[in-house]
Amino acid sequence: MPFINCKMNIDISKQQELDIKSELGKAISLIPGKSENWLMVNIEPKCALYFRGNTDKPTAMVEVTVYGNASEQAYDSLTAQINRILSSVAGIEEMYVSYAETNNFGYNGSNF
Repeated sequence: MPFINCKMNIDISKQQELDIKSELGKAISLIPGKSENWLMVNIEPKCALYFRGNTDKPTAMVEVTVYGNASEQAYDSLTAQINRILSSVAGIEEMYVSYAETNNFGYNGSNF
């Protein structure tokens, strides 16, 4: 039950959006037990993101929420992969990636 919320301060094409979604779907498997089968992704282009007080560079904030937990090594690997994806697909130069772990995740009216 991972969720990846990706906000960026640039506009992207529909093809770039689909490429990011597909690549994130592959990357989530770097966290043991996670796969695209349960992954939900939100991609928000053209957000008012300021980094160091400016919007002059392509910037992204990526939030990853996982049910349960993972190792630092898994998170390090996923951060590197997210960086590679957004850089190669959308030219993002600056980004933060944050992680949240939860033991409570609801789906279709009940909790896991």
